[in-house]
Amino acid sequence: MSLSIESRCIHLEDDDRAARYGAVSFPIYQSATFAHPGLGQSTGYDYSRVQNPTRQQLEKTVAALEQGTDAVAFSTGMAAILAVMELFAPGDHIVTESDLYGGTPRLFRTVSEPRGITFTAVNFSAGMAAAEAAITPATKAFYIETPTNPMMNVTDIRAAAELAHAHGALLIVDNTFLSPYLQNPLVLGADIVVHSGTKYLSGHNDTLAGFAVVKDSALADRLREISKTIGANLAPFDSWLVLRGIQTLAVRMDRAEQNALALAHWLQKQPQVTRVIYPGLPDHPGYELMKQQARGFGAMLSFEVRDKACVPALLQNVKLIRFAESLGGTESLLTYPITQTHADVPPEVLAANGLTDRILRLSVGIENINDLTADLARAFAAL
Repeated sequence: MSLSIESRCIHLEDDDRAARYGAVSFPIYQSATFAHPGLGQSTGYDYSRVQNPTRQQLEKTVAALEQGTDAVAFSTGMAAILAVMELFAPGDHIVTESDLYGGTPRLFRTVSEPRGITFTAVNFSAGMAAAEAAITPATKAFYIETPTNPMMNVTDIRAAAELAHAHGALLIVDNTFLSPYLQNPLVLGADIVVHSGTKYLSGHNDTLAGFAVVKDSALADRLREISKTIGANLAPFDSWLVLRGIQTLAVRMDRAEQNALALAHWLQKQPQVTRVIYPGLPDHPGYELMKQQARGFGAMLSFEVRDKACVPALLQNVKLIRFAESLGGTESLLTYPITQTHADVPPEVLAANGLTDRILRLSVGIENINDLTADLARAFAAL
C-alpha cells in the first residue's frame, strides 16, 4: 500500500509494530549503550552515537517524507549543514545562493573557508546565468534555499539540478521553509536536502534538531560515517519529540499557510506597510514557479514598513505574536532579521539582497486569524 504524505507523517509503510510490543507511540530508547548477545554479535544497536532505535525511527520517517533513501538526524540544523560541508575537501568550490539564513554563510566563512573550501554567492532566483558564470573546474556543489530566508526568493530546483549535474556537481537544498509536506527537492533532482528540524518538522519550539536527506546510498554511507565520527547526533528524547511533532505536520502546515495568505492580503492594506513579500501572492516573481515545484506556498512572509522608526514600536506592541527568533512553530513569531538572524551578514551583502532595516520576517502560526490580525492592528495603531 502506498500512503499519502499526510499518512506518512504518522505511519511508516514498513513499520514493524510487533517489535515495540504494540506501543502506539514509538518508545524512547534512552540508553547510551546496548549489550551484545555474544562476542562478534550485535542487536543492530551498539552505542547511541552510532545509532539508536528512536532516532532511527525518526530518520526513516523523514527519509520517507522527502522520498529519499536515507536521512541522518543531527543535534541542530547547523550541525547537519556542517556535516554536509565535511563531504568536501580543501580546494573544492561551492556556488551558493546569496540570500541565505545568516548562520549558513557564517559557517562557510568561519569554518569551511579556513579548511580551504571556497564559495561564490549568486542570486539563483534570477535564473541560472549567474550560477553558470560562477562555475570553475573546482566546483563541487550548488547550495540553495528556496524560498530564501528572509527575502522569499524562489529558485527553479530542476534547472539548478540540471546545471549542477552537467558540471559534475551536487545540488544541496535547504528545505526548511516549506518542509517535506510542501516540497520535495530530491524528486526535482537535488542530491542532498537539509532541514532545521527545530522548525516545521518539530513544530512546537521545544527542541533543536537537524537533518540531511539523500537519495544516493554511497552518499548516505559517507554522511553516516561523518555523523558517527563528529558525534553531533540527535538524542533519543529529542528524536521522540520531533517524531511526535511530525504527526501533526500536515494539519499544522495547512492551517499556517491559510493564515499566512490571509495575513499577506491584510498587510497589503496597511498604510504603514510598503511591501509584502510572500510567494503565495500572484504578483510575487516566483508565484508560478512555486505552483510547479511545490504543493503550497508555506507560512513564512516578510514585510517592509515605511520607516525604521516603526520597527521598535511594532516589536514592542505585538502581544499574541512573539518577538523572537526561529520559525515554524504553532506560535506566530516576528523577527527583525538585520539584528537577529542576519546580524553577522556583511552590510554590502544585505544591501545587495535588498534586506533593509525596515524589513521584518513573520512566521505565521496556527492561531485564529482574527486574533492575529487584531494583534497586528493594535501594534500598528501604536506607531
